[in-house]
Amino acid sequence: MITFDFSNRVAVVTGAGGGMGLEIANLILKAGGSVIMIDVKPEPDNLAGNLEQRFYAQGDLTEPEFVTATIDDGAKRFGRIDYLANVAGVLWFNRDASLLDMDLEVWDQVFDINLKSMVYTARAVVPHMRKGTAGAMVHFSSTQCLRGDPLPQDAYSTAKAGVGALSRSLAMQLAADSIRSNAIYPGLTQTPLQARWDTPEKISDVGKFVPLGRIGTPQELATAAVFLLSDGASYITGIDLVVDGGLLLK
Repeated sequence: MITFDFSNRVAVVTGAGGGMGLEIANLILKAGGSVIMIDVKPEPDNLAGNLEQRFYAQGDLTEPEFVTATIDDGAKRFGRIDYLANVAGVLWFNRDASLLDMDLEVWDQVFDINLKSMVYTARAVVPHMRKGTAGAMVHFSSTQCLRGDPLPQDAYSTAKAGVGALSRSLAMQLAADSIRSNAIYPGLTQTPLQARWDTPEKISDVGKFVPLGRIGTPQELATAAVFLLSDGASYITGIDLVVDGGLLLK
């Protein structure tokens, strides 16, 4: 088991109301850190740590005033911000389809949630990170943007491709401030976004597409993300880390 020490460190985690975001927040809380958590969903009842470590804000990440105010309030409460984990996103199977056919208002909404919200959080946290000696960010993309799909979600995959470009650009811009930025590309993972895999049989069948023979867990993705935030990754910036059980090998 990998262990981390986030004592006296503060993270911002989006999508912390469930799935991978919740797991990242809990790993940091268990490792002694404090977390500013943002999600459109209500605060979950299985958060780790104690009330002094947690600041949960329910709201819309596509509203820049809300994002900035929440992050500034969290920084005032905890005295600093060291990390950002951009995890929040949507996958709209019934509305996001081929760009040749889909409603382009849905395209814009998906981009606002899956990419532009990360612009808002990065703009809000960087001034606080620059007050310290170092910082780190991790942004969640998807292996979906690295391959085609016979049943496309073109807005989702194109926005997720932009996440990687955003991360690399931030890595270059902020290196002189000792602020690192990396992107994670999850493969097939059992999260609330994949509620369609609702039986053991479906989960087993999907896992057969993966060389390791199973789909991933939110905990496995969270561990990879927290490693990239941690001091153990202090010389890693600008990378795209695929965590997919070998899916892209096929």
